[in-house]
Amino acid sequence: MLGIGSISCFCLKVVQGCPKDGVMCACALLYVGIDVFRNVVGKTRSDGDLRGEPFVIAVAGGTASGKTTVCTQITQSLADQRVVMISQDSFYRDLTDDERQNVCDYNFDDPSAFDIPTMIACLDQLKRRESVQVPEYDFASHRRRGDTTRNVKPADVIIVEGILVLYMVEIRNRCDMKIFVDTDADVRLSRRITRDTCERGRDVESVIAQYTRFVKPAFDMYVKPSKNWADVVIPWSGENLVAVSLITEHIHTKLSQHEVRRSYHNLCMMPSTMQTRGMHTIIRSKDTDRQDFTFYADRIIRMLVETALGYLPFSETTVTTPTAQKYSGVSFARKLCGVSIVRSGEAMETALRACCMGIKIGKILVDRRHAAGGPAALVYERLPEDIAERHVLLMDPILATGNSVLCALDLLINQKKVDERKIILLSLIAAPEGIHSVCSRHPNAKVIVSEIDDTIDSDLSVVPGIGDFGDRYFGTDESVWK
Repeated sequence: MLGIGSISCFCLKVVQGCPKDGVMCACALLYVGIDVFRNVVGKTRSDGDLRGEPFVIAVAGGTASGKTTVCTQITQSLADQRVVMISQDSFYRDLTDDERQNVCDYNFDDPSAFDIPTMIACLDQLKRRESVQVPEYDFASHRRRGDTTRNVKPADVIIVEGILVLYMVEIRNRCDMKIFVDTDADVRLSRRITRDTCERGRDVESVIAQYTRFVKPAFDMYVKPSKNWADVVIPWSGENLVAVSLITEHIHTKLSQHEVRRSYHNLCMMPSTMQTRGMHTIIRSKDTDRQDFTFYADRIIRMLVETALGYLPFSETTVTTPTAQKYSGVSFARKLCGVSIVRSGEAMETALRACCMGIKIGKILVDRRHAAGGPAALVYERLPEDIAERHVLLMDPILATGNSVLCALDLLINQKKVDERKIILLSLIAAPEGIHSVCSRHPNAKVIVSEIDDTIDSDLSVVPGIGDFGDRYFGTDESVWK
């Protein structure tokens, strides 16, 4: 069984030479976790103002593997975006007098050689869009250059480069995309000899001795295992334009999306078109009458349901057509049900029934007034007896604080024993606060929304919002309609 749109991993192999066995011709091997491609970053407005946290990329690999070259090519390919790069090498700590006197016995490739707290502080400042002063390290004296620092300004994309950036969990967890540059060991040694003799004032013999004694063992112990954390692995022999192009194309795509999606792989957006934007404009307007409101709300809900159904499992099957030919297709998931959070969620039932003939639908009633001041209170539930065996589409058109949804999820998961991975929440409009509340506590449940609004106000209403969806849909607040 495969899940459409929810495949956990995708492997794209691109190798040197001609196409063979359906393998694309080029020089890259990309193991791409699809979930990372659901991560996103805030927009850059045309007036130059920046919105949302920047997109952070970690680039790791062995010594002299080509990390800096990869970073430079990515930066050049993102010429229309603001990009900054910080190197782990800038954060070597000063050696003590004893360490300097016995520098031949010091392991510069061990995690203890780095000032990790300072590196984290600089990265966090950049993520907050603050300028930072990055230290500069003198590899000849093995000290930071006292009064010399590099001023790094805020940017849309931050690239963090170094041999251990994927090994260090504090750095790795702050990154949205993780890249490992994989280069042959002999090539790396040759490059290191050239670099250290020309740029760092060392002789060939000492470079080889250090490589054998410290660099290679550290690579085997720290660097190579960190490749398992990478989203993208790039074989590198001097140039890999295919890999760089794929990476930058992905970043460009994500720079245009809402920042809240970066943090949650289980948050999915219904594709936005001018049609959906137009329908949202109509239902959000206070001047829209009830007839138009329900008509266009139903249209969007139908599209949202269709999007959600695409994330359900399917199985391959073959049928015979009226022309006596075989057709290879798929069969839909069995054992499906809907659950509406009363009352607004009931507005979504018609669309679900139109898409899934004969589907069972349960109901959950939550005291939303209680939810506004704290944990929601369950008032009533009527659910299929075999719900634990089913995939569940949980329906609530507006996700504000998320408290009502959390109450419903607690009932489904902890009391009814529904597998969290089989739950999909459908909401027309969501606030970032509600998304964070639900996605962080239930990372295995999917959340599908058509639009993400700015925030919730002091009355816990989504803004700019839509008003009270239930009142507007069912016509229970006559003061709304003129």
